[in-house]
Amino acid sequence: MSDQLFDVNLQQLPDDFLTGAWHVADRVLNRTDPGSALAQATRLRLEPGHLQVQAPDAPAQDGQWSVQRDALLQRPYLEIQLAEERTRALITRLRRSTDGLTSQLNLYFLSGMEVLLTQP
Repeated sequence: MSDQLFDVNLQQLPDDFLTGAWHVADRVLNRTDPGSALAQATRLRLEPGHLQVQAPDAPAQDGQWSVQRDALLQRPYLEIQLAEERTRALITRLRRSTDGLTSQLNLYFLSGMEVLLTQP
């Protein structure tokens, strides 16, 4: 495993770089409802078109996700839809090891919540 992580060019980000099991390493809620599924999540699993959110003391929630890009700068956003929650999150940074086994993903949600996800 490589300890060194490199920034991925977000304008050329392949969707498959986002798939897999992610651990919530850090979170800043800001104005986000602390009771929402995403605010309580400890793990996210992203598979093509399918999202699973896991939180302590709650059943896993299934939903959908997709990557959208703004027309001007091609910045990638995650469109997330759960049963009781629909939101967008700007992908502000993705770092990966050269072997692709270790990654860090920074997301900034419409609500102001910031999340750092790590793999594995």
